Amino acid sequence: MGVTGPPGLVAGGAAAGIKADGVPDMALVATDDGRPVPAAAVFTTNRATAAPVVVSRAHLADTGGRAAAVLVTSGNANASTGPAGRQAAITLCELVGSGLTASAAHVLVCQTGLIGIPFPLPVAAAAVPGLVRGLAGGPDAGQAAATAMMTTDTFAKQVLVAGPGFSVGGMAKGAAMLAPRMATMLAVLTTDADADPATLAQVLTAGVGPSFNSLTVDGATSTNDTVILLASGRAGPVDREALARAVADACTGLATMMAEDAEGASKVVHLEVAGARTDAEAHQAARRVAESQLVKCSFNGEDPYWGRLVSELGSAGVAYDNELVSVAYGGVTVCAGGVAVEHDRAAVAAHMAGRHLHVRCHLGLGTGSGVVLTTDLGYGYIDENRTTS
Repeated sequence: MGVTGPPGLVAGGAAAGIKADGVPDMALVATDDGRPVPAAAVFTTNRATAAPVVVSRAHLADTGGRAAAVLVTSGNANASTGPAGRQAAITLCELVGSGLTASAAHVLVCQTGLIGIPFPLPVAAAAVPGLVRGLAGGPDAGQAAATAMMTTDTFAKQVLVAGPGFSVGGMAKGAAMLAPRMATMLAVLTTDADADPATLAQVLTAGVGPSFNSLTVDGATSTNDTVILLASGRAGPVDREALARAVADACTGLATMMAEDAEGASKVVHLEVAGARTDAEAHQAARRVAESQLVKCSFNGEDPYWGRLVSELGSAGVAYDNELVSVAYGGVTVCAGGVAVEHDRAAVAAHMAGRHLHVRCHLGLGTGSGVVLTTDLGYGYIDENRTTS
C-alpha cells in the first residue's frame, strides 16, 4: 500500500487515452473530503521547465502551501508546448477542482512522457470526471494510481513507512533520464501527520537530498521532475525528527526501486567516496565516477577495472592526491596508495556478479563523504533510447 496507506487520502487510476495503447495513463491522489491540507513540493532545476511544474509551483505559492489533490498524467510531458500547454495544465486543475468542489489553485498537476508534442487536452479532460468519481481508499486504489503514472517503468513503485503514531506513503515513476537535481521522476508522498507547510517543505527537501538527488543513471535531468508531499493531519502532531526520518526513508525506498528498474540496467551500484576534504567534494567526485560511461560499462561487464574510477576521481575537480587514493569492491581493497594491491580475486568476482554492487573510493584527504546510487550501462538502455521515447 502506498499513497492510500495514511488515513485521509484516496486515489485512483484510469485509461484516459493519452497513450495510444489504451493502458492506464491518468492518476489522482486527493484528500478524502476534498479539503485542502498542508503540502510541499520540490521541483526540477532544469530551466526548460514544463507546464505542469510552472502551474503547480504557482498554485503552491498562491495558496501558501495547501492542496487538495495531485493529478498525474502519463504519455505526454506537456513540455515545450507554449501557452497552450500551460492552459491545458490549468484546465486539468480546474476540472479536478470542480469534481472535488475545491479551488483549482488547490490542485497540483504532474505530467510525464514525450517532450514537444501538443498535449491532447480534449481526451484527457473527458476522463477527469470519472477519475474523480472513482476515488477510493485501500491498496487497490493506491496500486491503480501508481500503475497509471508509469512510462517505461516495468513495475509500479510504492512504499509505506510506519512512524511512531503516523505513516508516510508514496508512489513514484522513473526508469531513465535519472540524474541528480533531481532524478527524472515524479513522486507523490502522503502522510497523516499534522504538520504545517513550512515543516513539510523542510523535511521533504532534506529527504530528497540523499535519495532522489543522489540517484543518477544517465546524467540527464528532466523538464518535469516533481516530488509532492500532502499531509492529511489525521494522526495529529508528531515528532518532527521522526517525520523527517520517515519521509527520508520513503524517498530512499522509491529511489532505490527506480535504480533497480532503470532502462537496460543489470546492476544497482552504491558508490561511496570517502576521505574527501568536504562532503560537497565527496558528492562531486562520486557523481563524476557514477556518470562515467566507461565506468558504467565496466559494471555491466562485471570487470573491477579500478583504473577507470581513479581516472574519474582525478578529473572530478576536487582535491586529489593519487598516492593516497584507495578503491574497494564489496569491501575488498584492490587499489591502495594509487597502485594495485594483492587481494581475493574470487571474492571480488563473486561480488561483481551480484545484482547490487558496493564500491568505495577513499581519497585520504579528510572526513568528507558522499554516496551516489547509480547503475551500469546495458544494451537495453540503447535499445530503448535510440529513437524517440
